Amino acid sequence: MNMIEAINSALDCVLASDRNVLIFGQDVGYFGGVFRATDGLQRKHGRDRVFDAPITEAGIVAAAVGMGAYGKRPVVEIQFADYIYPATDQLISEAARMRYRTGGEWWSPITVRSPYGGGIYGGQTHSQSPEGIFTHVAGLKTVIPSNPHDAKGLLIAAIEDDDPVLFFEPKRLYNGPFDGHHDRPVQSWAGHPASAVPAEHYRIELGKAKIARPGEALTMLAYGTMVHVALAAAQEAGVDVEVIDLRTLIPLDLQTITTSVEKTGRCIVVHEATRTCGFGAELAALVQEHCFYALEAPVMRVTGWDTPYPHAFEWEYFPGPARVARAIRQIIEV
Repeated sequence: MNMIEAINSALDCVLASDRNVLIFGQDVGYFGGVFRATDGLQRKHGRDRVFDAPITEAGIVAAAVGMGAYGKRPVVEIQFADYIYPATDQLISEAARMRYRTGGEWWSPITVRSPYGGGIYGGQTHSQSPEGIFTHVAGLKTVIPSNPHDAKGLLIAAIEDDDPVLFFEPKRLYNGPFDGHHDRPVQSWAGHPASAVPAEHYRIELGKAKIARPGEALTMLAYGTMVHVALAAAQEAGVDVEVIDLRTLIPLDLQTITTSVEKTGRCIVVHEATRTCGFGAELAALVQEHCFYALEAPVMRVTGWDTPYPHAFEWEYFPGPARVARAIRQIIEV
């Protein structure tokens, strides 16, 4: 399966296994979603379980919060992550605080899916990476898969979780892995190990990172599309890099991170979002706090620019293998 098919399969599995699961959002019903992630689900499970909503992100998430408090497990789609901002009050002030403000009497078992990130020439309003905003909010969980197998298992775990989960889907990876070079043909997931997705129901525990490439000289932390960029950069630099796919940002698998950095003594963080107050700053701080005496060089970050998403310079903004490989060589020489 490619990532779109894996997400569709996950949604199909949970709809079949739990009558409380509902799916709604803009164009997710009859049309099957702008990226076809919900294609066929309304025909199979009915219009009362998979249905369209008006163009009102705040209303969509608000309805989901209410449904969740009354025992449903709504899965809503925000058509692009750039459009999630009207719903931030509902996410931050209601969903994230529900369990705490009621002393556990009510909770908000909602999942908010959204395509995110750049790399498809979507322009400034279809390419943003807002994960850093939401990882700051206590009570929200944030998941970003890098491949079809993980996407299905993580999405099922997110839907079955009793807390609100933001599930950001790197749309650059929907149809194939990303090698970082926009001038090459789009790769297919066909034959890629991570495209082997079981048809049946399975879960991948939230808060568990994965070592995507073992190594001894340097630890590289990445998630989503940047996992593939990190792997390509490690090969280009010719350095024994250990690449960790975080998979979930909150909860974060700090143990896997610290074990790796204590072994390698060096760390680079790669993400697509802007540098200032990006999630990489939190990762760098945690590595410094927990691995200070093991570090042989400062923690480095390779990120997007501190600008609004620059459509005309998308591929310069987007961290690629060449830029990451330069950081690898620089930190090895320290």
